[in-house]
Amino acid sequence: MKLTRRLFLGATTAMALASAAHAQDKGTIYYMVPTLLDEFQTTSVDAIEKFMAEVGYEVVTLNADNKTDLQQSQMADTILLDPEAIVIAPVDFNALVPAIDEARAAGVPVMIFDRQITETELDFTSVAGTIEIGEVAAGEIKRLLTEKNGSVTGTILQVLGDPGDPYTLDIQKGFEDMMAGEDVEIITHPAMQWEASNAGTIVADELLATPDIDLIFVHAAHLSVAAVASLEAAGKAPGDVMLVSSNGAPVGLDLIRQGWQQVEVEQPLFAQAAALAMFADKVVAGEEIEAGTYDVLGLESTVTIEDWGPNIKIPGAAITPENVDDPTFWGNLQAPDDPITPVE
Repeated sequence: MKLTRRLFLGATTAMALASAAHAQDKGTIYYMVPTLLDEFQTTSVDAIEKFMAEVGYEVVTLNADNKTDLQQSQMADTILLDPEAIVIAPVDFNALVPAIDEARAAGVPVMIFDRQITETELDFTSVAGTIEIGEVAAGEIKRLLTEKNGSVTGTILQVLGDPGDPYTLDIQKGFEDMMAGEDVEIITHPAMQWEASNAGTIVADELLATPDIDLIFVHAAHLSVAAVASLEAAGKAPGDVMLVSSNGAPVGLDLIRQGWQQVEVEQPLFAQAAALAMFADKVVAGEEIEAGTYDVLGLESTVTIEDWGPNIKIPGAAITPENVDDPTFWGNLQAPDDPITPVE
């Protein structure tokens, strides 16, 4: 039984909710996006709205502008609207736990998109296989080093994102586990707060300290831009130092086309959004979600039942000069036309 209550909305939230005048047959789902300042987040809004519409739900998106307190306030207001479900990409991984618990106590199921929360029970979580992204990157880097040096040998500069973010730590784990035992030196530094300028400084400093770097592996495409700027400043030409990145943003694909970057390992944004739509009916109805393997936009994805609830992990794919224009990669900003079929 859901609780239905009246509320007075704050001005910001009320304006954002005004677009929910007419829900589709199955009702309205609210998406709490952390920010709209990068292409991953803006594309996630379009994708979630598109795929949810295909299975009968209208989506209203609330932007938190990277403010934890604003997202908490939006959650409180939205719970009182008694929506069919709430999808959250949290600004702060743990700060929203009380609001999530309140929503579920009020009968509003909560799904998590992309930014995983493990400290409380949830109705469904859709995330990238971040450890697997690191493993894919390692496989590609082994190939590149072999092509250059005749075997998996050389010096790698790894530039993490912020060390407090599980996304980058998982990629690091997958990458380093796969590289263990190889004849490589891996130099690792974090770009604090995911700041591109920090990545640029790291690359510039290491080019002076370690001039024989074979390959740079950065954990996000926007960090690649700063890496390339530092390479150019050091007099390097495209290909002199190989570059690999992860997340699949448009800028990474452009750097591949320009010859600066050899591989981009995609974070499967479209599939992550599609998975939410595939399981939405079960989540809204409170039905059991079974563990197993599911096809999500052609990607073999795995649902496990974790302490925090059903969790689908979706693998990424390697983008290279040979397939960089494939429209299925989110960095080409063209959502796939594959029909979404709800899981029965």
